[in-house]
Amino acid sequence: MRREPLGWLRSPDMPRRTFMAIIAGGLLAAPLAAEAQPARRPWRVGFLGDGERTSIAPFREGLRELGYIEGETLVIDERWTEDHSERLPALAGELVRLNVDVIVAAGARGIQAVQAETQTIPIVMAVVPDPVSAGLVASLARPGGNTTGLTDQVPELSDKEIQILREVLPRLRRVAILWYESNPGNLATFDATRKAAAKFGLATIVVPVKGPQDLDGAIKRAAASRPDALIVIHDVLTVGHRTQIARLALKYRLPAICASSTFVDAGGLFAYATSLPALYRRAALFVDRILRGAKPADIPIEQPTTFQLRINLKTAKALGLTIPPSLLQRADQVIE
Repeated sequence: MRREPLGWLRSPDMPRRTFMAIIAGGLLAAPLAAEAQPARRPWRVGFLGDGERTSIAPFREGLRELGYIEGETLVIDERWTEDHSERLPALAGELVRLNVDVIVAAGARGIQAVQAETQTIPIVMAVVPDPVSAGLVASLARPGGNTTGLTDQVPELSDKEIQILREVLPRLRRVAILWYESNPGNLATFDATRKAAAKFGLATIVVPVKGPQDLDGAIKRAAASRPDALIVIHDVLTVGHRTQIARLALKYRLPAICASSTFVDAGGLFAYATSLPALYRRAALFVDRILRGAKPADIPIEQPTTFQLRINLKTAKALGLTIPPSLLQRADQVIE
């Protein structure tokens, strides 16, 4: 017995010609309907920077390498405090109200501001020294909540800074530690630096600052205590005012080191640090994973594995210091 194609769909009372017209119309309309559906809106990424506006070209380059085209498949909304950290809550609120798909924030206070505004929009940390001690995530392995990303320091970094100073200053006995005490993300690094100094038998002079207006007076008071060197805790304030700090360190003849590669460009003696451009580029990978559906709570925090030593020989000569050849050979860059 011959069976009619699709006959089981047709009502016994429906004429065959009517039924076939309906089927044909549906098949023809289906692709047209699919074509008529609007394309997905571009992904929207917010970026919150705590400090002066700097280039985030490596972040953009990282996204381009992953296939995102800014202006077509991706929009980046930047907000910067321009050294007015009190604006962080308002700027974080702006990004949240834009209904961005993910927010990248630099600095512990920036992360805190975003976390206070949203518990649902994914957050990617960039350039945060110790997110666990700052209370930003539960742990490095399983951050929990809506936040993941990168940390730019490891505990061993403080030891390395002091070892570098000791190679140049064999009689190193006292170090001053300059830190921005209002930033909770600095506390772990500050403690690690003091412990490292104690391990090497060094006395420490604590130089806290509450804002840019304190820098001149704080470094002058530190110099009066006659330290052999100055360790500058890497922070949005100290990096933003690196030229001023390097100038004051030279004025008071203090060999200075900071975990920021840009410190040497500004006239500081040493920088032993991770590469900020590399961190921003890596942040693009976190954004990509999240946009593809990964949950921030399940993405482990990434720690740096390589560091760069940079030396400013011009500053060394101005301070009357001779840099050992062995240290120069290990340097990734020497500025003359």
